[in-house]
Amino acid sequence: MLAPPGAGLPKLELLVARLLFAWKSRQGGHAHHAGVFCREHDAILLLARSCTPEQAATRVLIPRLRGMEDSSRFWSVWMTLDHLRITNVGFAGAIRSLRQGVVPGHKASTAAVKPSPGLDESVVGAFEQSCSVFLKASRVEGTSLATLARYPHPWFGPLDAAGWHAIGGFHMALHRRQIESILAGLPRR
Repeated sequence: MLAPPGAGLPKLELLVARLLFAWKSRQGGHAHHAGVFCREHDAILLLARSCTPEQAATRVLIPRLRGMEDSSRFWSVWMTLDHLRITNVGFAGAIRSLRQGVVPGHKASTAAVKPSPGLDESVVGAFEQSCSVFLKASRVEGTSLATLARYPHPWFGPLDAAGWHAIGGFHMALHRRQIESILAGLPRR
């Protein structure tokens, strides 16, 4: 039995995740975080395109990865892409709002970003589009992503636009590892 969506991480693991994210978010600057995001995007697409549609739609129960909720362990490749689509668009919205000095009016929730199980290959294009939306929202053109306005992440607390930008690549890396585990767990033919 999997924990319900939004149950979060064990307390000690959450503390470690917060420390790791705080450290990683201070590494490099905007270009570094954009580079991480783009490298993870490319790696995820390569993995997603390495399998057949049947394999990509197959849900696989994987061991829980550090930093991932228990409820996310029984997903398919396409479900993982859908989750990333949802979160990338959400991260982009937070960045756009914070850059305008506006805190989004809704609470960020891990339970609200779970994927749909009935997906098809169109989710690959939707994932790619969400990555473009994220990159466009976080593009720095003479301004910094360091904002006074902050919007709380459910696990990492109040983040400025630069924090929401940093979380993009950090989050994509976690789910790339998830996709690798899903592919490793697919039935052999």
